[in-house]
Amino acid sequence: MAKLSIAGISGTNHFASELNTQGSSEYGNAHMIETESLYIPIQDLRRATNNFSEANILGSGGFGVVYKGVQPDGTLIAVKRMECTDIGKKGMGEFKAEIEVLKKVRHRHLVALLGYCEHENEKLLVYEYMPQGTLSQHLFGQGSYPPLTWKQRLVVALDVARGLEYLHNLAQTSFIHRDLKPSNILLDDDMRAKVSDFGLVKLAPDGKNSVQTRLAGTFGYLAPEYATTGRVTTKVDVYAYGVVLMELITGRKALDETLPDEITHLVSWFRRVLVGREGLMKAVDSRLDLTDEDSKSVAAVAELAGYCTAREAHQRPDMGHAVNVLVPLIGQWRPASADSGGGGGDEEEDAAASIFHGSLPQRLRRWQQNEGTSLSGFDLGVSQGPLDFSHGSIPAKPEMYPDGR
Repeated sequence: MAKLSIAGISGTNHFASELNTQGSSEYGNAHMIETESLYIPIQDLRRATNNFSEANILGSGGFGVVYKGVQPDGTLIAVKRMECTDIGKKGMGEFKAEIEVLKKVRHRHLVALLGYCEHENEKLLVYEYMPQGTLSQHLFGQGSYPPLTWKQRLVVALDVARGLEYLHNLAQTSFIHRDLKPSNILLDDDMRAKVSDFGLVKLAPDGKNSVQTRLAGTFGYLAPEYATTGRVTTKVDVYAYGVVLMELITGRKALDETLPDEITHLVSWFRRVLVGREGLMKAVDSRLDLTDEDSKSVAAVAELAGYCTAREAHQRPDMGHAVNVLVPLIGQWRPASADSGGGGGDEEEDAAASIFHGSLPQRLRRWQQNEGTSLSGFDLGVSQGPLDFSHGSIPAKPEMYPDGR
């Protein structure tokens, strides 16, 4: 992963030249990321968030606070605000890592980074605004959201699978997310999902080799080999994805200490449930009203979740297999944008790169224009091989799967 290069404020871009004419320290020092400047002046973000008003807080956590912002043209943004005194070296690394990753990847199922700012002891990241909040808010009753239907949950599962498939295999550089969970899956007004929070992303190793790294992520979603050795491959994301599938089916959290000890850990409990379909149906979220056809697809997704959470990393499928499983389950009613995309050539990449240039409102408009057109070329439902439906709605499991899982 390339390092961020730091440059003094000069006339190298629009914002830098503006700084020279104003001569104000209000802007702080701008980090120029190679030739693509995503820097946004602090006063622009203060205006957009009404000086970071508490009324505009969307959420908070160990990373800091996320604010809703409004641009002069009415466009909504989300601003993640962190203070250096709180985040330390670890947080600074995640701040820079997120910029480094998101300037390289553009996909309709990954939340778009629109800019960033460093001012005194503050670090800020600016994203596209996702009006329907996080998947966790919808699944676990955090707010006034109605329960997601099974069809909506299937579409979310496919969207996330495609976002991860792109990160792992289809981007110019392969990445590992390391912190996939419902609170890092955001929803738009059409209830389409995008993966967010790339501060823990690691460069994926070539081939099948693993890379050792500092243990990070969230308990309940950590693959066994990662939790015990600190070594990661893309299969740690596959494991976390399997946990998310279980949460979509059951409406339960990965870890719920309010429940009896024997069912606190979702994966262990769910894998016991998989022994029989009758048990599985009893484990399904009680808020779901399932048809017979829905029940069949629940069983197929449950089987996929079991494969994804196999204890041995080599026994888990890749995300391309997950996409192949989910596409036929969604069937005739799936949104048109869920269809597999095309080849994603140089023209699409150039269009995505152009989003980074100009003022924030200009970048927002270009991103919105490209969202449904040129960027769709990155949404590739790439098949990992011919599908075999001879055993039902789920493609034949890869040969590495043991019969007993």
